[in-house]
Amino acid sequence: MDFWQNQMPAGMLLRSPWDASHIADPHDALTLDEYQKARGICLSRPVPLRDFVQYGVWFQRQAVPDLDTRRVHRLEQTSAGFRLVLASGESVEAQRVVIAAGIGPFAHRPASFDAVPDSIASHSSDHRDLKCFGGRRVIVVGGGQSAIESAALLHEGGADVELVMRSSTVRWLRRSAMLHRFNPLRRLLYHRSDVGPAALSQLVSRPGWFRQLPLAMQQKAAERSIRPAGSAWLIPRTQNIKITTGRHVVSATPNGNRISIALDDGGTRRVDHVLLGTGYRVDVSRYEFLSPEILQCLSQVNGYPQLARGFESSIPGLHFVGAPAAWSFGPLMRFVAGTQFVARTLTSSITGKRIGQIFRGTQWATMAKSPSG
Repeated sequence: MDFWQNQMPAGMLLRSPWDASHIADPHDALTLDEYQKARGICLSRPVPLRDFVQYGVWFQRQAVPDLDTRRVHRLEQTSAGFRLVLASGESVEAQRVVIAAGIGPFAHRPASFDAVPDSIASHSSDHRDLKCFGGRRVIVVGGGQSAIESAALLHEGGADVELVMRSSTVRWLRRSAMLHRFNPLRRLLYHRSDVGPAALSQLVSRPGWFRQLPLAMQQKAAERSIRPAGSAWLIPRTQNIKITTGRHVVSATPNGNRISIALDDGGTRRVDHVLLGTGYRVDVSRYEFLSPEILQCLSQVNGYPQLARGFESSIPGLHFVGAPAAWSFGPLMRFVAGTQFVARTLTSSITGKRIGQIFRGTQWATMAKSPSG
């Protein structure tokens, strides 16, 4: 939850619908619904970020109450497996390591902003509270949920905002009343993960099927499923925001404590700050805890580790989950809805047992503490 709590703006709402926002557990005993019952509360929908973070903390306390919060400084390979060197200087030996370190290090900053200091051009993940920009002129770059929602929050916080995006139009994620509410048809066309458009949603939400497709088809399906877009509930919140479409920044120049940018149509802007809602690009070499030796031996494709069926990398015993697994298992890996497939597949691979054998009559707290899990 560290990334959600410290690198996402206060006031943010989850883009994923309720049914796709449950963190997976073997018996569906730790869902958002169960969280509401346990706390005696009723969460609003879309789910506010602050409530999701509190849900995540509750989940952790139920599933892994003895969580070790010491930070890993370096992961090294040994003849017997791995050594984790902690920030305190202590070390831990392990035969197997699962890396679930999130996307924080992958924040993408366009090359045109390389020479611009963070004080006048920063990534959306650099800020916990956007109210600090109140009364200032800000340009937000990007056309996805992060950029559009950041623009809305900035505007609501009193900033003078302009949103600049490459796309010729703003893509809004609208839920068709007929397709999403007529239950038989909805179940046929959309998986509960709600990742991807009609029909394609069923494919990308079954990673075992997805990875059987030819690589070119996988890439097309992934691009179609996660292309930049904003939730339709943001439309009324952006009515008074200037949105410039079909344009991109070609240069950015510091100008005192302000910044001047040039667009590809020859237009210029001089503003107080540029907020980059430009997303994330996976590159596991940016995980600072991975030793040079591990990175040298790790088979990668464009920054993604190549993973086998159990999320195991080319280094035996080293697994990657979350966004770094998206090249091997598809776009579902980028979403909370993917936790069910990941947890079950990974556990089955490590224990050598089928899913039914692992979870039949087993309590989650016991599984969380087992040496093999």
